[in-house]
Amino acid sequence: MQTKLFKTSLIGSMPRGKEILLARRKLSANLIDKASYEKLVSEKTKEVVRLQEDLDIDIITSGEIARDNYVSFISEKLGGVSQMSMAEMLDYVDDKREFENILTTLDVPASSIKNAICTGKLVYKGDIVANELKLLKSLTDRKVKITMPGPYLVTRSMWLANVSSKYYDSKEDLGEDVIKIFKEEIKNLQEIGVDVIQFDEPVLTEIVFTEGRPRTFMCASLSQRKDPSEELKFASHLIKSVMDGIDRRKSIASMHVCRGNWSKNESILLEGPYTPLLDLFANINADLLALEFSTPRAGELKSLLSDDRIRNKVILGLGVINPRFDAKEDSNVIYERAKEALTFIDKENLWLNPDCGFATFSNRPVNEYENIKKKLESMIEARDKLREEYDR
Repeated sequence: MQTKLFKTSLIGSMPRGKEILLARRKLSANLIDKASYEKLVSEKTKEVVRLQEDLDIDIITSGEIARDNYVSFISEKLGGVSQMSMAEMLDYVDDKREFENILTTLDVPASSIKNAICTGKLVYKGDIVANELKLLKSLTDRKVKITMPGPYLVTRSMWLANVSSKYYDSKEDLGEDVIKIFKEEIKNLQEIGVDVIQFDEPVLTEIVFTEGRPRTFMCASLSQRKDPSEELKFASHLIKSVMDGIDRRKSIASMHVCRGNWSKNESILLEGPYTPLLDLFANINADLLALEFSTPRAGELKSLLSDDRIRNKVILGLGVINPRFDAKEDSNVIYERAKEALTFIDKENLWLNPDCGFATFSNRPVNEYENIKKKLESMIEARDKLREEYDR
């Protein structure tokens, strides 16, 4: 994986498009068969792969074309999990006023966003993203990355106390089954062959940056808010347990963290440096941290890279593209941002990526392909300039 410096990749999601959204609705209504739907998913995934190859992205991702959103799709993959709209969940929430504040902050119809809820004992069916990985590998000969919602995100998302407590004594008990299932999936992924396994944990920032502010969908859950240090300890246990299940001879273990990606309105998204998460970053046994850094909301690079437990101990996937902005980034700005990171870390420990995915919810992407292509071109231009200078 280190044959070239400054490797590039996407974080995960790409816009699904009207054809996929319509096909999903038809599939749900039994108006088309599954084979027809999967053929369309394959075609659209191929387009995403070709886009990345044409741009010369180093590590290829699938675009998550078949997923409803970054976490709710697991309801289609695991037994004991059901998909509920935010409107449906309101019936089971004790603090309805706070939940309504979440929906107000989110500023989208409560019926348009789905969440995966634990409605029984979890059952692994042999595939969460394994089939997506098989499809991806059939479409490219390049290195590949598979993305998954992280174990903490999944556990927090699924726990709806008035429903889930019938099957698990606590969110913590549910988390232990999540760990077991994720380890089985990791084994399957590595048998198929994968170069990078990325777990998305955006909810970590909700723990440390929402004091005194309305909670948002990025909390991914309605579970009771606990003391941040206690919650971070729980998150660290889940993430490390899953990371430890990855054979590092076969795959790089990565975690992605951002501060929200559901709105173009930066003022309602979370902000703050990574400082409160440094202990967790140091303890989870990740090889790579793919982190949001193109927005000022992420704080200064030195807040992360001046920590001896992080600097040169893990690879930094430096976020250099804001997916919520339509405008193309200046490649020279990306280049200078990377150079700033290199004042702290060795050149072998710097990769480049967008801050987050380009499609948070299936019917509400944060950008369009025409803009995305131009933005990624800037990232590649900056990468090539860095390689010309450093790859000798």
